Amino acid sequence: MQKEDIIKIFINLGFFIIGQKGSHIKLRRIIDNEKQTLTIPQHKELDKGTLNAIIQQSSVYISKEEIAKYFYTK
Repeated sequence: MQKEDIIKIFINLGFFIIGQKGSHIKLRRIIDNEKQTLTIPQHKELDKGTLNAIIQQSSVYISKEEIAKYFYTK
């Protein structure tokens, strides 16, 4: 999966790009005055381990069932 695809998924979930530091892009959304921040590596292709780390990171804010719709196929 490419980083652009990952970013689009999270934009559809209400996140927006707040900046880039080094080789990482920061995404944020604010719900009930709570800042929810994710960091996505600036690699062209993201390997399976990196995708799993992104899913784990985002599961703090988004249910695993919601995330699964975008990342897992049957």
